Amino acid sequence: MQVFVTGGTGAIGRPAVAALVGAGHSVSALARTPDRAAALEAQGARPVAVSLFDREGLALAFAGHDAVVNLATAIPPTSQFMRESAWADNQRIRTEGSAAVVDAAVAAGVDALVQESVVMVYPDRGAEWIDEDVPPDRYPMAEGNLAAEANARRFTGAGGRSMVLRFGWFHGPGAAHSEELLALARRHVATMLGPADGFVSSIHVADGGAAVAAALAAPAGTWNVVDDEPLTKRAFADALGAAVGVTPWVRPPGRAALLLGDRSTSLTRSLRVANGRFREATGWAPRYPSAREGLAATAQAA
Repeated sequence: MQVFVTGGTGAIGRPAVAALVGAGHSVSALARTPDRAAALEAQGARPVAVSLFDREGLALAFAGHDAVVNLATAIPPTSQFMRESAWADNQRIRTEGSAAVVDAAVAAGVDALVQESVVMVYPDRGAEWIDEDVPPDRYPMAEGNLAAEANARRFTGAGGRSMVLRFGWFHGPGAAHSEELLALARRHVATMLGPADGFVSSIHVADGGAAVAAALAAPAGTWNVVDDEPLTKRAFADALGAAVGVTPWVRPPGRAALLLGDRSTSLTRSLRVANGRFREATGWAPRYPSAREGLAATAQAA
């Protein structure tokens, strides 16, 4: 297939481009700088300079492609994570950017669209398993992702086939937040966000990239892309320490993050998310069955 990727140089974009090229697809990808264009060329992709918000330019770039994969994001660094204003660029990309991508894909006659989203749009369900039938929770930090999902459904309504991938919390090379947590673990600090018995559903970026390639053959719909075993917040903190061979000396109470209110909702809720439907529909399976293996591999690659 001829596949166009936005966000192809990001944490999930790089392994997604690698997986698509490895699967034999011809890949073009948006590149905003010469360095990023060179990185894409090194992976075997063709860089294209166009704005994510330029509908006419995107339509020209998408012409002749069978599928568009929209992985564009602008997640702020951890130091600014709790500042609402720091999320403005990401919100614009998720709302205006995803709308422009869909409009351009429809205009260009593209057949399929893959749209990135996150499992953090689900409500806190404690220890209950969450599948794709659970309705999302419309809280402030979720609005951008839900807007992107709505635009993807609009693509299907226009006669295309759209697949929304709700990814778990990324870890792996290039996933800055997990790398920062590993750095804290090396200082003997065990990080928990939310109650210790709550669950976090994660995914190694390599497995996420493979899921993007697999999604091209999936039916239209919404799919959970997470590893096989969600860990409790306590077990995730222990996995961080084990990955770097360190016993934590400091364990800040995870419940303290609840005091930040809406700004930390996406991180503190308990999300025990199931991947069974996507596995059955595509044959995809994660190489790293849980964050234990994925964080260990991340630490070894550092």
